[in-house]
Amino acid sequence: MTMRLPMYQVDAFTDRVFGGNPAAVVVLESWLADQTLQSIAAENNLAETAFLVAGANAWQLRWFTPVAEIDLCGHATLASAQVVFAHLWPNEMSVGFDTRSGRLTVRREGELLVMDFPARPATPCEPPPGLEAILGAAPREVAAARDLLCVYDTADQVRALRPDFAAIARLDTHAVIATGPGGPGDDCDFVSRFFAPKMGVPEDPVTGSAHCTLVPYWSKRLGRTELRARQLSPRGGQLVCRDLGARIQIAGRAAPFLEGAIRV
Repeated sequence: MTMRLPMYQVDAFTDRVFGGNPAAVVVLESWLADQTLQSIAAENNLAETAFLVAGANAWQLRWFTPVAEIDLCGHATLASAQVVFAHLWPNEMSVGFDTRSGRLTVRREGELLVMDFPARPATPCEPPPGLEAILGAAPREVAAARDLLCVYDTADQVRALRPDFAAIARLDTHAVIATGPGGPGDDCDFVSRFFAPKMGVPEDPVTGSAHCTLVPYWSKRLGRTELRARQLSPRGGQLVCRDLGARIQIAGRAAPFLEGAIRV
C-alpha cells in the first residue's frame, strides 16, 4: 500500500532560501523500517533528512544522510524545529526532541531558533600520516572528538583548502573539521569547513554538530562564552553560539523552501 507522507525542505542557518544548509523533514505517524528511512534519505540526496514521530510532550527525531543514520545533526534539528513551530505546534515557544544524543531542546528567541546541544570537546592528538597532503595544508593543531579538529592560523588558510575526499574517507574518523580565527573585518569570531565523505557528504554547507567541538575550543582560546561563527562553504551560514560547559547553545535562522508530500 502506498503511503503519503508530509515533507518539508528548510534552509538552516540562513535568513534566505538558497543559503545555509538544506534539510528535508518528514513527519511520520509511526516509525517505518530503517531501510525505508534510508531509502527516502538517499532519494532526497540532501546532507540530512530528518524524521519526526510525535510523542506525549516531545518529538522523536532521527537523522539520515544519503548513506547512513547519524548520532547528531544540528541543521536538520533546526529545520525540524522550524517545521514544528510553523505547522505542528504553532502556539509553543519551545520544543523537545528525543534523539540518539539524548533530549535536545529548541526555543524561539525573536527571529532565532536556539538549540541546546551536548558539548564535545576535542583532545589534542597526533595528526594522521599524510594529513598535510590530504587537506592541502598542514594545520597548527590537531585534536580529536567524534570528528578530527584541524586548526589553522587564518580564515584564508581554511578557505583555500582543497581536500582529497577519497583520502579523508579512509581516515579513522567520522569527519574532519577545519577551523581558524575570523579575519580583520569578518563578522565572526571563527570560521570552519566540514568534510564528511564517509557519510556521503563531501563538504557540508553548515554543520551544527561540528560546533559541539568548535565552541569549547574557541571559547577557551578566546576567553569568551558568547561567539559568532561562519561556515565557509559556497552556500555559507551563520551561527550564534554560547558555551555553557557540558552543554552549548547554537542559534540560527531558518528559511522554509518546500512543502509537499512524498509517496512510498
